[in-house]
Amino acid sequence: MKFTVDRETLMREIAIASEIISSKNNLSVLSNVLLSADDGNLGVRATDLKVSFETRIPVEVQSAGRTTVYCDKLLGILRSLPSGDVVFEHTGDHVTIAPTARKADFKLRSIPADKYPEVQLTSSESYWDLPQSDFIEMITQTVFAVSDDETRYFMNGVYFEQLDGELVMVATDGRRLSLIKKTPEFEIPEFNGVIVPPKILNLVKKLASGEGSLSLAVTEKHLYLEFENQKLSSALIEGQFPNYRRVIPADQEHTLTVNREELAEALKRVSLLVEKSRRIYLSLAEDSLTLSSDESEIGTASEQLVCRYEGPEMKIALNFLYLSEPLRVMEAEDIVLRFSEPNKAMVLVADPEQDYFHIVMPMQLD
Repeated sequence: MKFTVDRETLMREIAIASEIISSKNNLSVLSNVLLSADDGNLGVRATDLKVSFETRIPVEVQSAGRTTVYCDKLLGILRSLPSGDVVFEHTGDHVTIAPTARKADFKLRSIPADKYPEVQLTSSESYWDLPQSDFIEMITQTVFAVSDDETRYFMNGVYFEQLDGELVMVATDGRRLSLIKKTPEFEIPEFNGVIVPPKILNLVKKLASGEGSLSLAVTEKHLYLEFENQKLSSALIEGQFPNYRRVIPADQEHTLTVNREELAEALKRVSLLVEKSRRIYLSLAEDSLTLSSDESEIGTASEQLVCRYEGPEMKIALNFLYLSEPLRVMEAEDIVLRFSEPNKAMVLVADPEQDYFHIVMPMQLD
């Protein structure tokens, strides 16, 4: 195998591959990236056996072939080279990498391509289309709320289902919940609800341009995505996702409307004096919201904001991250906090209301 490729083009794809590869042991084929040169294209494939990535880029192929090389070292070599073309040549059990602009070459050990794991595939008829912008928004509004508690593995991903003709994504860690719904423009196949690992969702969010559509296929154990020149697949998380509908409050008595950016900035300042507890307080009075933190060994902080509120005076304790993280992904100028009592769930929605919301459970008042 021998081919010539633009350094920047290949380096971009190898950087993506390195994010997927989890093993740093250069003796393992799973630490390698698969390179396949033929018909003026180079195929690049990486997998950790759960998430797989595949793409094709244009190259000048002198002789076709396939092999695998240690991804981490390949990326380091490409980053060290000057801009311009790079020649790859596979002979025996080595790949020689030589920039055309320098008298230098590197030799990396290779592992035969037939030892590389095969990527899971599904039939082309299983795919259906969705606007990239919709899917990216669904990821953005949910993925940050995924639990990192590995003993509750069924909450270590985002739940994805079709419900009454709508696509729904939900994430929860047991103390907060984020949900978004989208109505597809075209009819989509029915599929059972699945739990999608955040790794592939964050990868889609990073790689997708947001323009045009992407193709999805959902099977019993895998999620497949194709967009532009990328192909991604992931094993799903097995288990029973919690019944999220039961924790969505049916009716809440009080509402508070406040400027999103002002609230986010005030939270950032007040939380500077918050330690491990992450506890901040929301003190509500007529048309007034005061944020405060009280760490006796360090100090206190408070900031008052103007808002629209006509309910009783009330004090609510919250984990500040559970408030600041949703505010970071909401784009409305104003947001509404809905609540009934200091110890019951609070719901954050955009004003005017959109197709997503976030639920936060309060903390104990000290």
